[in-house]
Amino acid sequence: MKKMLIASDHAGVEMKDELKSCLIELGFDVEDLGTCTNDSVDYPDYGIALAERVSTGEAESGLLVCGSGIGMSIVANKFPNVRAALVNDTLSARLCKQHNNANILVIGGRMVGAGLAREMVKAWIEAEFEGGRHQRRLDKIHEVELKVAKIEQVKQ
Repeated sequence: MKKMLIASDHAGVEMKDELKSCLIELGFDVEDLGTCTNDSVDYPDYGIALAERVSTGEAESGLLVCGSGIGMSIVANKFPNVRAALVNDTLSARLCKQHNNANILVIGGRMVGAGLAREMVKAWIEAEFEGGRHQRRLDKIHEVELKVAKIEQVKQ
């Protein structure tokens, strides 16, 4: 059984719970990193917890939800080896895997309905990375990550 991490802030908790059910129906072992209430929390805490595990390879993929999806996508993409894609339709959900090998899907819980969100998750999961010219482009992104890491080392 494939494992999937999932996390949200308070604005995305209802959508997270809906998508958690969807993932279980699709045969995933889902690890919910929170939050589990509507009490206000800081989205970076949950985005960091999930993206760090994908970045290190501890987890293969994850799903993040906040109100708009913007904050979660920004924080997740700070991590090396993370390709978090904010999507609002099934085409972008499919393409983010096919062309960018996105390993974190980000959805705005206040931006799309539950039915569309489920369809986006399915499109992302069912899509396969096409490699080829797309891998060449991902290699260039990885080179940027290495440059940034060197810059950070020099600063310290």
